[in-house]
Amino acid sequence: MAIDIKKLLQSVVSHGASDLHLVARAEPQIRIDGTLKAVNLPVLTGEDIEEMAYALLTEKQKKSFEEHLELDFALMLPGIGRFRANYYRTLGDIAAAFRIIPTEIPSLDDLNAPKLYKELIKREKGLILVTGPTGSGKSTTLAAILNEINETEHKHIVTVEDPVEFIHQNKKSVFSHRETGADTRSFAMALKYAMRQDPDIILIGEMRDKETIEAALTAAETGHLVFGTLHTNSAPGTINRIIDVFNGEEQAQIRTMISTSLVAVISQMLLPKIGGGRVAVPEILVTNHAIANLIREDKVHQIYSQMQLGQGKSGMQTQTQVLTNLVGKRLITKEDAVQYSSKPDELKKNINFR
Repeated sequence: MAIDIKKLLQSVVSHGASDLHLVARAEPQIRIDGTLKAVNLPVLTGEDIEEMAYALLTEKQKKSFEEHLELDFALMLPGIGRFRANYYRTLGDIAAAFRIIPTEIPSLDDLNAPKLYKELIKREKGLILVTGPTGSGKSTTLAAILNEINETEHKHIVTVEDPVEFIHQNKKSVFSHRETGADTRSFAMALKYAMRQDPDIILIGEMRDKETIEAALTAAETGHLVFGTLHTNSAPGTINRIIDVFNGEEQAQIRTMISTSLVAVISQMLLPKIGGGRVAVPEILVTNHAIANLIREDKVHQIYSQMQLGQGKSGMQTQTQVLTNLVGKRLITKEDAVQYSSKPDELKKNINFR
């Protein structure tokens, strides 16, 4: 059975889906508003998927996939859209996942982002992290933040990603987009040499290892504004994740580096919205004197209570507070709020859940 993969991706875009999954012994599946739905097409075989998947690859990409059994790449289909693709194998068959990357980069206002974001990007140096699980909108939030800078500031912005997702057109700022594997060997190497490229701002697609995290902290300390992502589920948990990457004897120094260079952590997730669509739930930690002391003194477990207290002036907010507000505005259901909450007991008290 021959399915034209380009027509299938066009259909995915027209349905307003975020993802397409091709797995043997199942129909093609698309994700709409966070929910997976089968497309009205026949069940696919491994041979069907291989024919479709290979039609999009260069010879170099085919060789890489056959050697490593994994492949990440970005794909631009004129007249259709831009996609992030991942090929892998399951029970010997090729499988594929495609994530739609909007070609129109949203503004912070489009995303109804907190006003604090526009204040954070005025910093000249420091580390700002956007965290959350896969599919939580991290890349979209960062793209909107960089778009705001692009429209208001004259900066040189170096992005290091695997693969490059949103491609920014140079407005007031100048972008150097770098893709690992194609433009640089690794995140850590790209960061090492970025210092010689006169960047004002550096975006790191994923802080996935010790070398990359250390290089990011150093860049943030030495006069650059650095944005990065991590797969963590809370703002305080993000700090622990970074510290835990390092050996015991290194952790005191890393805590000191984090306490002086960390500007903010935005830990977000997307929840189903009443009436359709999804709404972002951002937990926000902003480093002030009290937070910096807690990090330095290895008292990260006390940060959450500081976030609860630090609402007014700092703009900090906990996930529970955001969920409570969204339930109050009837944007999300109580049931979804509790299901997705990292502190369901605390939330239930706030929203009188029965």
